Amino acid sequence: MDSNPYKRRNKITKATLGILAVTLLFGTQTVSAEATALATNDWVGISFWIATAMMLAFTVFFLVERQNVPDKWKTSMTVAALVTGVAWYHYTYMREVWAMGGGSPLVYRYIDWLVTVPLQVVEFYLILAAIGVGTFVMFRNLMGASIVMLVAGFFGESGAMDGTLELSSTVWWFIGMLGWGYILYELWSGDVKEAAASGSPGVQFAFESMRMIVTFGWAIYPIGYLMGAGTIGGMGTDDMNILYNVADLVNKGAFGMMIWYAAKHDE
Repeated sequence: MDSNPYKRRNKITKATLGILAVTLLFGTQTVSAEATALATNDWVGISFWIATAMMLAFTVFFLVERQNVPDKWKTSMTVAALVTGVAWYHYTYMREVWAMGGGSPLVYRYIDWLVTVPLQVVEFYLILAAIGVGTFVMFRNLMGASIVMLVAGFFGESGAMDGTLELSSTVWWFIGMLGWGYILYELWSGDVKEAAASGSPGVQFAFESMRMIVTFGWAIYPIGYLMGAGTIGGMGTDDMNILYNVADLVNKGAFGMMIWYAAKHDE
């Protein structure tokens, strides 16, 4: 067995990069080989392409930096990479749907959120579990609230339950807001907040930063929902897609960056 820790870490880093390269190669092959040209004034399409590139950049960064943080933060860094990696994969499809005139890629977007948003919520549990104060109840409640929020949003925007549950898009919007409201309660006043108070400065910084993103960054999504529903005058589907793309970049990329920054300063 190699007793040199530098050599061991170097081997791990090379293995991680190798896995990443294979994954990206495989994932790229599943996307249309002939990319559709974007018009210079297609701001929605441009926002999709920028988001695609940035999600990939974040994923590579988080996987490489995972080797350079304390062990208790490695799982959190892995999840941060999963969030942006899954988002990158879905954005490669969403940008093509838009560029080829397929309209708003609503189904792809919600599939992405159904994977990545619960993972982001799990990050709160992970940073608390790393210091021994995370509980299964916290995990279950945060996960359940995030799923309620997303499922209600999908039913409201897609109309998938029309004819089964005769609820308007506004009612579904309010149900989704209840899920988000519960998450905010836990982060600002509930058991999750109390548990975070006992953490190290790094844990508290990560918690505070992530809480601000969930509070203010996630507030962009219900606004986008209302835009797509035509509730906000003068705004429509194009504005909704641009807003959603910007929100994903901030809420996924910045979320992971805050975890990385806290990990680097929690030696």
